[in-house]
Amino acid sequence: MTAALDLFAEHGVSGTSLQMIADRLGVTKAAVYHQFQSKDDIVLAVIDPALNRLGPIADEAEAQRGNAARREQVLAGVVDLVVGFRKVSATLSFDPVVMRLVRAHPALRNLQRIRRLLGGTAPDPGSRVRMAVIAGGLMMAGADPAVTGLDDEDFRDHLLAAGRRILKG
Repeated sequence: MTAALDLFAEHGVSGTSLQMIADRLGVTKAAVYHQFQSKDDIVLAVIDPALNRLGPIADEAEAQRGNAARREQVLAGVVDLVVGFRKVSATLSFDPVVMRLVRAHPALRNLQRIRRLLGGTAPDPGSRVRMAVIAGGLMMAGADPAVTGLDDEDFRDHLLAAGRRILKG
Protein backbone atom coordinates (compact mmCIF):
# COMPACT_ATOMS: atom_id res chain seq x y z
CA MET A 1 0.00 0.00 0.00
CA THR A 2 2.87 2.36 0.77
CA ALA A 3 4.38 1.85 -2.68
CA ALA A 4 1.03 2.46 -4.35
CA LEU A 5 0.34 5.55 -2.23
CA ASP A 6 3.78 6.96 -3.04
CA LEU A 7 3.19 6.43 -6.76
CA PHE A 8 -0.31 7.92 -6.53
CA ALA A 9 1.28 10.98 -4.89
CA GLU A 10 3.81 11.26 -7.71
CA HIS A 11 1.57 10.49 -10.70
CA GLY A 12 -2.07 10.49 -9.57
CA VAL A 13 -4.16 7.35 -9.67
CA SER A 14 -4.79 7.58 -13.41
CA GLY A 15 -1.10 8.15 -14.09
CA THR A 16 -0.03 5.12 -12.05
CA SER A 17 -0.05 1.73 -13.74
CA LEU A 18 -0.02 -1.70 -12.17
CA GLN A 19 3.35 -2.19 -13.85
CA MET A 20 4.71 0.88 -12.05
CA ILE A 21 3.51 -0.54 -8.73
CA ALA A 22 5.07 -3.90 -9.53
CA ASP A 23 8.35 -2.22 -10.53
CA ARG A 24 8.42 -0.21 -7.31
CA LEU A 25 7.92 -3.40 -5.31
CA GLY A 26 10.42 -5.38 -7.36
CA VAL A 27 7.85 -8.00 -8.34
CA THR A 28 6.07 -8.97 -11.54
CA LYS A 29 2.81 -7.44 -12.64
CA ALA A 30 1.32 -10.92 -12.29
CA ALA A 31 2.25 -10.88 -8.59
CA VAL A 32 0.30 -7.65 -8.16
CA TYR A 33 -2.66 -9.13 -10.06
CA HIS A 34 -2.48 -12.17 -7.82
CA GLN A 35 -3.33 -10.00 -4.82
CA PHE A 36 -5.51 -7.36 -6.52
CA GLN A 37 -7.92 -7.74 -9.43
CA SER A 38 -7.53 -4.12 -10.58
CA LYS A 39 -6.05 -0.75 -9.78
CA ASP A 40 -9.41 0.21 -8.25
CA ASP A 41 -8.92 -2.63 -5.76
CA ILE A 42 -5.54 -1.17 -4.80
CA VAL A 43 -7.03 2.31 -4.38
CA LEU A 44 -9.80 0.85 -2.22
CA ALA A 45 -7.22 -0.98 -0.12
CA VAL A 46 -5.48 2.35 0.47
CA ILE A 47 -8.64 4.33 1.36
CA ASP A 48 -10.72 1.62 3.08
CA PRO A 49 -9.04 1.96 6.50
CA ALA A 50 -10.01 5.65 6.61
CA LEU A 51 -13.52 5.15 5.23
CA ASN A 52 -14.18 2.22 7.55
CA ARG A 53 -13.46 4.46 10.57
CA LEU A 54 -16.51 6.62 9.74
CA GLY A 55 -19.01 4.09 11.13
CA PRO A 56 -17.28 3.70 14.52
CA ILE A 57 -16.91 7.50 14.78
CA ALA A 58 -20.65 7.92 14.24
CA ASP A 59 -21.43 5.02 16.63
CA GLU A 60 -19.28 6.51 19.39
CA ALA A 61 -20.87 9.92 18.92
CA GLU A 62 -24.42 8.54 18.90
CA ALA A 63 -23.69 6.84 22.24
CA GLN A 64 -23.12 10.26 23.88
CA ARG A 65 -25.85 12.09 25.77
CA GLY A 66 -26.93 15.40 24.33
CA ASN A 67 -26.27 17.12 21.03
CA ALA A 68 -23.24 19.08 22.26
CA ALA A 69 -21.49 15.91 23.48
CA ARG A 70 -22.35 14.10 20.23
CA ARG A 71 -21.03 17.00 18.16
CA GLU A 72 -17.79 17.15 20.18
CA GLN A 73 -17.28 13.37 19.93
CA VAL A 74 -17.81 13.29 16.17
CA LEU A 75 -15.60 16.34 15.63
CA ALA A 76 -12.80 14.75 17.66
CA GLY A 77 -13.21 11.49 15.75
CA VAL A 78 -13.09 13.16 12.35
CA VAL A 79 -10.09 15.28 13.37
CA ASP A 80 -8.28 12.13 14.54
CA LEU A 81 -9.11 10.54 11.19
CA VAL A 82 -7.71 13.51 9.27
CA VAL A 83 -4.55 13.53 11.39
CA GLY A 84 -4.07 9.77 11.15
CA PHE A 85 -4.55 9.67 7.39
CA ARG A 86 -2.77 12.89 6.41
CA LYS A 87 -0.79 11.33 3.57
CA VAL A 88 -3.83 9.54 2.15
CA SER A 89 -5.82 12.78 2.33
CA ALA A 90 -3.05 14.86 0.79
CA THR A 91 -2.51 12.36 -1.99
CA LEU A 92 -6.00 11.27 -2.93
CA SER A 93 -8.49 13.96 -1.88
CA PHE A 94 -9.16 15.36 -5.33
CA ASP A 95 -8.32 12.46 -7.58
CA PRO A 96 -11.34 11.75 -9.84
CA VAL A 97 -10.84 7.98 -9.59
CA VAL A 98 -10.88 8.17 -5.80
CA MET A 99 -13.94 10.44 -5.81
CA ARG A 100 -15.79 7.92 -8.00
CA LEU A 101 -14.86 5.03 -5.69
CA VAL A 102 -15.81 6.98 -2.55
CA ARG A 103 -19.21 7.95 -3.96
CA ALA A 104 -19.96 4.24 -4.54
CA HIS A 105 -18.49 3.09 -1.19
CA PRO A 106 -20.91 1.71 1.45
CA ALA A 107 -19.21 3.88 4.10
CA LEU A 108 -20.71 6.97 2.46
CA ARG A 109 -23.89 6.48 4.51
CA ASN A 110 -21.76 6.91 7.63
CA LEU A 111 -20.58 10.24 6.31
CA GLN A 112 -24.22 11.32 6.20
CA ARG A 113 -24.60 10.21 9.83
CA ILE A 114 -21.57 12.30 10.74
CA ARG A 115 -23.05 15.36 9.00
CA ARG A 116 -26.28 14.87 10.93
CA LEU A 117 -24.39 14.56 14.23
CA LEU A 118 -22.51 17.77 13.51
CA GLY A 119 -25.83 19.55 13.00
CA GLY A 120 -25.60 19.59 9.25
CA THR A 121 -29.21 18.71 8.56
CA ALA A 122 -30.58 22.08 9.69
CA PRO A 123 -32.24 23.78 6.71
CA ASP A 124 -30.96 27.29 7.42
CA PRO A 125 -28.27 28.68 5.12
CA GLY A 126 -25.84 29.36 7.97
CA SER A 127 -25.85 25.70 9.06
CA ARG A 128 -25.41 24.49 5.51
CA VAL A 129 -22.47 26.83 4.94
CA ARG A 130 -20.83 25.82 8.26
CA MET A 131 -21.11 22.15 7.25
CA ALA A 132 -19.55 22.84 3.86
CA VAL A 133 -16.71 24.80 5.47
CA ILE A 134 -16.01 22.19 8.14
CA ALA A 135 -16.17 19.23 5.75
CA GLY A 136 -14.05 20.84 3.09
CA GLY A 137 -11.80 22.57 5.58
CA LEU A 138 -10.88 19.41 7.44
CA MET A 139 -10.06 17.56 4.23
CA MET A 140 -8.09 20.50 2.86
CA ALA A 141 -6.19 20.90 6.11
CA GLY A 142 -5.03 17.29 5.87
CA ALA A 143 -3.84 17.93 2.32
CA ASP A 144 -2.34 21.41 2.81
CA PRO A 145 1.46 21.50 2.51
CA ALA A 146 1.51 24.51 4.88
CA VAL A 147 0.77 22.21 7.84
CA THR A 148 3.04 19.30 6.97
CA GLY A 149 5.62 20.53 9.47
CA LEU A 150 3.19 20.42 12.40
CA ASP A 151 3.45 17.36 14.58
CA ASP A 152 0.27 15.33 14.93
CA GLU A 153 -0.58 16.62 18.42
CA ASP A 154 -0.32 20.30 17.46
CA PHE A 155 -2.16 19.66 14.21
CA ARG A 156 -4.95 17.85 16.08
CA ASP A 157 -5.28 20.60 18.71
CA HIS A 158 -5.49 23.35 16.09
CA LEU A 159 -7.96 21.42 13.93
CA LEU A 160 -10.21 20.80 16.94
CA ALA A 161 -10.12 24.46 17.95
CA ALA A 162 -10.88 25.61 14.40
CA GLY A 163 -13.68 23.06 14.05
CA ARG A 164 -15.27 24.18 17.31
CA ARG A 165 -15.19 27.82 16.21
CA ILE A 166 -16.79 26.99 12.88
CA LEU A 167 -19.52 24.87 14.45
CA LYS A 168 -20.26 27.55 17.01
CA GLY A 169 -21.28 29.83 14.18
